[in-house]
Amino acid sequence: MTEPQTSISQPSHDEFAALLEESLSGAALQEGSVVKGTVASIEKDVAVIDVGLKTEGRIPLKEFSLPGRPSELSVGDEVDVYLERVENSAGEAVLSREKARREESWVRLEEKYKANEKVEGVIFNRVKGGFTVDLDGAVAFLPGSQVDIRPIRDVGPLMNTPQPFQILKMDRRRGNIVVSRRSVLEETRAEKRSEIVARLEEGQVIDGVVKNITDYGAFIDLGGIDGLLHVTDMAWRRVNHPSEIVNVGDTVKVQIIRINSETQRISLGIKQLESDPWEGIAAKYPVDARFNGTVTNITDYGAFVELEPGVEGLIHVSEMSWTKKNIHPGKIISTSQEVEVQVLEVDPDKRRISLGLKQTQENPWVAFAGSHEAGAVIEGDVRNITEFGLFVGLDGGIDGMVHLSDLDWSKSGEDALKEFKKGDTVKAVVLEADSDKERISLGIKQLTPDPFEGAATSDKLKKGMRVTCEVTAVKDNGIEAKLLDHDLTTFIRRSDLSRDRSEQRPDRFGVGEKFDAVVTQVDAKTRKISASIKALEIAEEKEAVAQYGSTDSGASLGDILGAALNKAKGGEDEDEDEDEEGETVEAVEAVEAEEEPAAKPKRKRAAKSKTDDETAGTEASSDE
Repeated sequence: MTEPQTSISQPSHDEFAALLEESLSGAALQEGSVVKGTVASIEKDVAVIDVGLKTEGRIPLKEFSLPGRPSELSVGDEVDVYLERVENSAGEAVLSREKARREESWVRLEEKYKANEKVEGVIFNRVKGGFTVDLDGAVAFLPGSQVDIRPIRDVGPLMNTPQPFQILKMDRRRGNIVVSRRSVLEETRAEKRSEIVARLEEGQVIDGVVKNITDYGAFIDLGGIDGLLHVTDMAWRRVNHPSEIVNVGDTVKVQIIRINSETQRISLGIKQLESDPWEGIAAKYPVDARFNGTVTNITDYGAFVELEPGVEGLIHVSEMSWTKKNIHPGKIISTSQEVEVQVLEVDPDKRRISLGLKQTQENPWVAFAGSHEAGAVIEGDVRNITEFGLFVGLDGGIDGMVHLSDLDWSKSGEDALKEFKKGDTVKAVVLEADSDKERISLGIKQLTPDPFEGAATSDKLKKGMRVTCEVTAVKDNGIEAKLLDHDLTTFIRRSDLSRDRSEQRPDRFGVGEKFDAVVTQVDAKTRKISASIKALEIAEEKEAVAQYGSTDSGASLGDILGAALNKAKGGEDEDEDEDEEGETVEAVEAVEAEEEPAAKPKRKRAAKSKTDDETAGTEASSDE
């Protein structure tokens, strides 16, 4: 078959068509595949490619160039192109170098993705959320978080520069490729970190450069690996912020404190290069010694005072003032203030020194107790009134307390407290001054003698004595009255208001009304005086019967009392008064005898109630 072809020098039209058809059928070119072609010519910005078809195809020169690099295509070069269509409407083959390269890249990238190998690419554009990367024809997405280990503001130096990437995800159907530069850097850094950590030892002193500063410390570049210099390891003294010690870019000498082989974290320190000021601290600052210092920090619970660089002590809020309690330390002292303090306790193990500020000042409680003995009279203003008493301001800014029971001899504590108001100037007697407990007990009623004690210990007031009273209050179960000649109070029960049961009504008395009664009891222990109108009436009747006759003789009780009243108008001698007093006592005893059967069970209940009151009083005193 070849012999006829060699013998034909000028083939006919039919023979040429047959030869062309034979040539096309041998090439077996298919649309949608990558074929080889030859650069036939280059015209301006396009290259004419011959792929063995009836006509050539045209491809823009830009498809033959890489990002950041010009095209180096020449006539006669053999290239791979993608055949989209054998012939278009213009009779030319539709070819694409970009699609051919993409197909080649996808095949190559899939192999490297499966083998977990790195690929080389060029960042050439910024898009939303990241960047686009050219992987030798295939376009991949680089998320912003995968550009570097730490966030970077300027990515200009990384653009249009070939660099390695790691493929994170591939989806050929959707044409998506996600790559990472950060994973490559982390892997490289891990290798370098392992090499550097292997050369470092704890306690080693090296130079480093301050790379970054945070609120809790600074990161030091040790030549490929970063170490943390914590703020507490920068100096022995208090450091509020790392910028007080170092600045970004400074070269510093640090000591390696600790190396964590698992996490490969390195802890650094500067203060370890200096001697520890806490060595021998107990000898330098003995207990009870006084020193001057500077206030460095104030908190809700106290203030820190620097005694020397690297040594601080705490003044607790309770050790700041003898008199100011529950107050913020900032209202007593201020930052940077020079203060004199006294050492209260030193703990070298915990690196703690307890200081006191008030110990350098005079204790007003001790001063008051030394200058005012029990019984001394003081004068001051009422600073506060509470439900259990009032507080009186004393010298030195301290307060003394007057309890309710020490306000008045005769009035109840609640009633006596109503007579005082804040700011009043009062006098009081010092009852007790306890400097250890910081308590001063005062009394106002002690300024005057106890009227009850004076009356009870003398013959001015005793059982059976006739007294004149004035009604101060009317109640349902009796009346309260004041003994006019003795400045004491008493309570007359309903049953003692009259001998006649119909007259035993408290409402028949009015406040301010005066009447006579007989003292039936004087109890010094309970400070109570009992009186009775009923006993007085019985005594008067007995007296009249004894002097002027008996009802058995035929005289009526009205006649006997009338005669007694007439004689009383004419005067009586002292012997008769003594007889009357004796008869009054007998009348009181008679009243008590009449009430004794009914009173016995009541006395038991009263005794039980008294026991309960004494128990409650003891518990209340214990609570106070």
